[in-house]
Amino acid sequence: MRRTPRRYAVPPHEWDAHTYASLDLPHQRWGAGVIDQLRLTGSERVLDLGCGPGRDTLRLLSLLPEGHVVALDASERMLEELRRQLAAHSEARGRVTVVLADLREPLPLSEPVDVAMSVATLHWVPDHPAVFRHVARVLRPGGRLVAEAGGRGNIAWVRAALWRAGVGGSPVWDVTGGGVWNFAGVEETEDALAAAGFTDLHVELVPDPAVLSRGEQLETYLATVVLGAHLRELDPSEHAAFVRTVAAELPEPVIDYVRLRISATRR
Repeated sequence: MRRTPRRYAVPPHEWDAHTYASLDLPHQRWGAGVIDQLRLTGSERVLDLGCGPGRDTLRLLSLLPEGHVVALDASERMLEELRRQLAAHSEARGRVTVVLADLREPLPLSEPVDVAMSVATLHWVPDHPAVFRHVARVLRPGGRLVAEAGGRGNIAWVRAALWRAGVGGSPVWDVTGGGVWNFAGVEETEDALAAAGFTDLHVELVPDPAVLSRGEQLETYLATVVLGAHLRELDPSEHAAFVRTVAAELPEPVIDYVRLRISATRR
């Protein structure tokens, strides 16, 4: 029997942070690409929005010998993993501020930042115009925002597999507040950035599929990275069977990513 579609009130803020940190994710490549675009000189104060377990935070530190990183995430578990990672790096002491915060709310920063970056986070937040406003308020004039996230058309195969698995198609966020993901397009993103006070806009959609192997690799990836909101709605005893069902419905062991890439300057 087909499951009744659920309407998700909030994005999933908690993760299996340890497994997430151990996976060989395309997020590492995405993060490196975003950081390359920052054009850091070494003394900036950088805001890492949705820092997760800290891969990009640590990479930033190596590029900021005289700078500082503000690592912000809405997941306690991700920040616990980040703190564990930082404890092994004595050079990070005093150079990272860890902040638990929800991007849907004004950001609780006491000092402005020179640069803001985000990797694979914005598609979990329903209101991008609000996010851009919150970032603009803590970003100094002339500071840059560089980000990437799932964009329009992202994981279409996965969403179709969810429908065939009987969970109602797993809707994307819409104007009524329902859904799981916010896969925005170019024009709406440019409009939201401009309204928030950004200029020098560059926004694009880029296909970037992740090819995996059938079986454990694909299922672990789905469970840890893609299907967190869905698993949260199920009893833990149902998780493994649910993930296997979705994996079996995929035509190939591929996560068909389409990335929304953003570069903008605060007026």
